[in-house]
Amino acid sequence: MKRYMIVIYVILLGTASIGQCERIKDIVDIQGIRSNPLRGIGLVVGLDGTGDSTLPSQQVLTSILRDVGIVVSPSQLSGNNIAIVMVTAQLGPFDRQGSRIDVDVSSISDAKSLQGGMLLPTPLRGLDEQVYAVAQGSISIGGWTISGDNASISKNHQTVGRIPNGAIVEKAEIATFTKIVGSHRYITLNLRNSDFSTAQRISEAINMIVGQAAQVLDAGSIQVRIPDEIEGNRIAAFIDDITKLDVKVDMPAVVVVNEKTGTIVVGENVGISTVAISQGSLVVQVKESAFVSQPQAPFSDSGTTAVVPDTMIGVEEPPGYLIPVQRSVTVSELANSLNAIGATPRDIIAIFNALKQAGALQAKLEIM
Repeated sequence: MKRYMIVIYVILLGTASIGQCERIKDIVDIQGIRSNPLRGIGLVVGLDGTGDSTLPSQQVLTSILRDVGIVVSPSQLSGNNIAIVMVTAQLGPFDRQGSRIDVDVSSISDAKSLQGGMLLPTPLRGLDEQVYAVAQGSISIGGWTISGDNASISKNHQTVGRIPNGAIVEKAEIATFTKIVGSHRYITLNLRNSDFSTAQRISEAINMIVGQAAQVLDAGSIQVRIPDEIEGNRIAAFIDDITKLDVKVDMPAVVVVNEKTGTIVVGENVGISTVAISQGSLVVQVKESAFVSQPQAPFSDSGTTAVVPDTMIGVEEPPGYLIPVQRSVTVSELANSLNAIGATPRDIIAIFNALKQAGALQAKLEIM
């Protein structure tokens, strides 16, 4: 029987031309401007028999009913139409009291689906245990479940849902992004991908319009002094002016390989030294069959009819070729060199590993 293996792979090539620039605001974060995680334990009601069958959800519902004057025991509640859930949200740095934010709802018990459920009012707390928002609303799971007596079919994950604008902010967490040192005010830009060259280019671009206001602290941070003549209500405009500048981003030479999926990502500045590569493939075909053995002997009853297995093995190994590969300085040249060899994804992974061992790969090789 022939066995075929289909390998799907992607080689991501840098198509940006030399000198292409990016806006500063697209490659940095301003220190102090970040979101804060919120979480709470809530109860979803209105499920059509797909809720929890465990005690915790019944205890939560018992407590809620007691608050409105209805006293029952958890054992009196049944029907699997409720589910205890974890409710999470992100409080943005500029979300103010009365703003609405999205919330995610995830089952933490044995509920089968949250489809059609309604989340009861749930306080959302920060890591300091203070309540910053209250969540409530109908859950959207973006899918469905259809079941019968012996089979069921569903679309998307049924025990995780989302409530767009499902929480009202009760308390804001004011973002502080300016720092006062002596008589001067500063902001700090944090690079999302640390690199000394990119940090220096950002500093130079800002200093061209503001004077000597920016300085590189390290590979990931640039400190910018806010000019004294800029008043407090003009700081936002100042940040907009300096972050919309264009700078060239320096990309490190790196090759990322995922052997599980056959995915290969090659950075723009990856190069290889002059080498010669031999690449070949081995094809093995195994075919199993059976034939009936019927011994025949004249004037004799000896011998037994039997089914005898027969195995045929064929091995084909195309001749290998030693192909010289010149010094590559761009992704396209490197890709052309490997494509000329006719290498498969697995072959390319092996080639990159061998090049690294030989010292010919002028890049960092990361195996996922």
